[in-house]
Amino acid sequence: MNRILFILILAAVSVSCKSKHLLASTGANETISAQKIIDNHYSNKFDFSTLYIKANAKYRDENQSQGVTAEIKIKKNEKILVSVRFLGITMAKALITPESVQYYEKINGSYFEGDYGTLSKWLGSDLDFDKVQNMLLGKALDNLNTSNYKASISEKLYKLVDTKETTTKKEYFFESEQFLVKKQEITQPQQSRRLMIAYPEYQKLEDLFFPLELNIQANHEDKSTTIDVDYKSISVNEEFTFPYSVPSGYERIYIK
Repeated sequence: MNRILFILILAAVSVSCKSKHLLASTGANETISAQKIIDNHYSNKFDFSTLYIKANAKYRDENQSQGVTAEIKIKKNEKILVSVRFLGITMAKALITPESVQYYEKINGSYFEGDYGTLSKWLGSDLDFDKVQNMLLGKALDNLNTSNYKASISEKLYKLVDTKETTTKKEYFFESEQFLVKKQEITQPQQSRRLMIAYPEYQKLEDLFFPLELNIQANHEDKSTTIDVDYKSISVNEEFTFPYSVPSGYERIYIK
């Protein structure tokens, strides 16, 4: 499987509109409890049925740089369809549901059908539908009400650190007006692995807050990958279909 295109598929999905109502934010200066930060974060509305999104994404690592456009359709909590294009040509398409991930890519004429357990091992990080959807909407990756956190102020942002004693360290950073996620980091020191997702700006659209930009930085040992996503347009609660079929002649691949 072309790892670059698959990562772009997961990353190149979020929102913007032609008339951008940018969210202003002041720095955090009052110490509050972890539970209050969590409650305020989840008080933001995510009441929508569908999103139709267009975005640009750029991938960079030590060896190459690649830019693509993406068309994304989301039916909340049910499915995500992503089409990745280069120079107007569809290079890859993925259909993501809570149960499975289906994916094909044009360069190698191959396709994949499998579950999140297989992909999590391949990517080196736990993955499921909720985490993918949360990442694209600017929500905390994990359900914050299922663990204990220590609260502090860092870089003028509210910071939550998961206190669970595991080999994985999780940190979340929130702005102080709407308690929207500005940055979230997952670190696995024993594996020399770190994933950082940042949301520099948000906009308000139909009483909902969406990211304008999504920046991902992944480090594993001495390798670094950066993905920057610029959101061009979004439509909320429109009706559309989710067409997906693997072109004839493509070869199925299996991830070990």
